[in-house]
Amino acid sequence: MEERETDHEGSNEIKGDFGEGVEQRIPLPNRQKGEMMAIVEQHMGGGRLRVLCEDDKARLARIPGKIKKRRWIRTGGLIIIKPWDFQMDKADVVYRYTPTQVANLARKNLIPESLRAFI
Repeated sequence: MEERETDHEGSNEIKGDFGEGVEQRIPLPNRQKGEMMAIVEQHMGGGRLRVLCEDDKARLARIPGKIKKRRWIRTGGLIIIKPWDFQMDKADVVYRYTPTQVANLARKNLIPESLRAFI
């Protein structure tokens, strides 16, 4: 069991370092599968979004239940989408980046030029 240390204010703190030095890999779009980055322009309702893609096209993106139940997607957020094979003006959301991940991608210049102005 972990040792607890009480400070002078009466709150309990657990001794030890948690999460330091742990790096998580940030997923990038798989170009071979047709995935690309996009910025959320507007929520349309019913699990649908209007997004601006890195190829300068506006698409209607669908949020699958797996993402809808676990992550909130905000207007202005950076996401990975996969356009449909049979209808190129529609797409599915594959992944949503957190603000920290967006900052890391911007620092490493991994965000396409067409989307940098919106972040």
